[in-house]
Amino acid sequence: MAPTPGNSLRDKQILSIKKLLNLNQPLEPTDGDDSNGFQSASAPLLKDIPTWKILVFDELGRNVISPVLQVSDLRSMGVTLHVSIAANRQPIPDVDAIYLIEPNAKNLQQITNDLQKNLYNSASINFLSSVPRPLLEDFAAQTAVAGTSEKIAQIFDQYLNFIVPEPDLFSLGMQKEHTYWALNSAKTQDEELDRVIDRIVSGLFSVVVTLGVIPIIRCPRGAAAEMVATKLDRKLRDHILNSKDNLFSAHRAAASSTGTPKPLLVIMDRNIDLIPMLSHSWTYQSLCADVFGLSESNRITIESPVDSNNPAKGTNKKTYDLAADDFFWAKNSCLPFPQVAEDIDIELTKYKEEADALTKKTGVRDLDHFEQDSSASAQHLKAAVTLLPELRARKATLDMHMNILAAILGEIQSRQLDNYFQLEENVFKQTKAQVLDQIKTADKGKPEDYLRLFVIWYLSTEQDVSRQEWTQFEEALAAKGCDTTCLSYIKQVRATTKMTQLTTVNNPSSSNQQQSGSSDLFNRFSAISSRLTDRLKETGVPTGALSNNVASLLGGIKNFLPEDRDLTVTKITESLMDPSAASSSAIAKTEHYLYFDPRSANARGTMPQPQGFSEAIVFMVGGASTAEYSNLQEWAARTTTGDRAKRRVIYGGTELLNAGSFIKEELERLGKEVS
Repeated sequence: MAPTPGNSLRDKQILSIKKLLNLNQPLEPTDGDDSNGFQSASAPLLKDIPTWKILVFDELGRNVISPVLQVSDLRSMGVTLHVSIAANRQPIPDVDAIYLIEPNAKNLQQITNDLQKNLYNSASINFLSSVPRPLLEDFAAQTAVAGTSEKIAQIFDQYLNFIVPEPDLFSLGMQKEHTYWALNSAKTQDEELDRVIDRIVSGLFSVVVTLGVIPIIRCPRGAAAEMVATKLDRKLRDHILNSKDNLFSAHRAAASSTGTPKPLLVIMDRNIDLIPMLSHSWTYQSLCADVFGLSESNRITIESPVDSNNPAKGTNKKTYDLAADDFFWAKNSCLPFPQVAEDIDIELTKYKEEADALTKKTGVRDLDHFEQDSSASAQHLKAAVTLLPELRARKATLDMHMNILAAILGEIQSRQLDNYFQLEENVFKQTKAQVLDQIKTADKGKPEDYLRLFVIWYLSTEQDVSRQEWTQFEEALAAKGCDTTCLSYIKQVRATTKMTQLTTVNNPSSSNQQQSGSSDLFNRFSAISSRLTDRLKETGVPTGALSNNVASLLGGIKNFLPEDRDLTVTKITESLMDPSAASSSAIAKTEHYLYFDPRSANARGTMPQPQGFSEAIVFMVGGASTAEYSNLQEWAARTTTGDRAKRRVIYGGTELLNAGSFIKEELERLGKEVS
């Protein structure tokens, strides 16, 4: 379910960023304000004439801004230049600088150096999270010694140390901390463990502050999730008690007047279900993450051959940004791939019809020659000038997605991804002999694909694997070029994940109906196959042999359509948000979850009678998966029917990882330790 316009986590983060870019002065309200008094994030108005500024950020500051604001957005806020704090910078002494940085000694020392060198007229310092008092005191001492205090215009804690690539998807950007490894390794020192937990708590606190509501917190007993929940509860409780005018005061008053209910925050450990981190998914977003390594900044890089008939000529790299205002991505990112292919054909047809209508009205040959053609009437030219930029921008967006589509189709063909999708859908039904044979006889795919298939089967099956059989699997995988380092850890963690997995197929009795629905979608996709090939040619996509093989790929595309399956995280979320509709197995798994109410007088709130929630934040400690995000959004949309309150689920984690990164950066590290 899509969030209310202006009310998503991304909208609220954008509002906070634009306010700090306006030197922490209020933004004028617009007609796009939502019911909470927040203005539309798309077109803020400054109170005064813009003051030209320079934006200086560190790595996290850049990662926070890049998915939500484009260069044009920064310019509209008066930012003429944006630069890394680590870069060599030339003095611009008559311009004010806005710093957006993590509060650490290195960054503060660099600001002192900048001011000593008179790089900027003044500095507005914005910390991504709350600055520790000792660090602030050290900075004050540095400033006094350097004599630069008069150049510091303001210092603010902004609570923005989280990244929002989608309206209600967030990450704390903790790839460098390797949180899954750190939280599961016996070698992690207590000091390092505390540092990781504190960073997670800081990020979650910022998310809650940005949303402006204090949630009810639920988590399983034991492990990192309980540590995070306990510390977050204490941090929220201390803030409410010790701050008369706290960060939630204004929002609480607004919530009271509108009757806004408390949301639910569910904190879970990654080990509750590892399969979504490894599976071959079928949604557009997950395919981009799996195939191209879609970053948290919503950027992908595609390599294509210079000459498809001569690989020796090398490859070209092209980078695409899936911006916040990308209408096609917003509509299709969580949809299954065949629907995306169908929708792009519809959108291109719509564009062509509108472009043809415009050229007929103005009398020009086509949009590309519009400026050179003087035959159009003044009245028609005026109308065209209004429509032309929007049409061209839409065409550029569709062309970009056609390039991405072509590249994905190429990967499906070369790696037989459709075969892996099909196998993993019912992998728990496979026997040991069948899985071993599939690994040995597979002739396409990367070594990583074979390894993922085996691990998913091993974590799903009820069958015992003897030492001899285990050795056979390891040898078969090694023969395919797989690095089997992670398997020692997978063998160890299997018992834990088997106790918590809850993945189920919805309405199994209606399997025939499901199959019929899949067939309908497949038939629609088959019907546009020839047009899809034409589209690839029309948009100039260098398809080579690919365009001739689209039809042959359609047989595999049918396997993109899995059964309607709720993942473990979704089933747990349902049992806590809507206990009356949850399965008994899910209720049994969550009935002993801890309960925290930071507004309660008790240190740990008394568990009330089961209650329903219309809004929830789901957070994964140890890594998040785009597959779980899509599954939760699909569940929220599917279960919001009739008079029931609209459901909204915000999903996030310590970091967003695709399967390759999770195996290499987390599982292999742990495998080396237990080998």
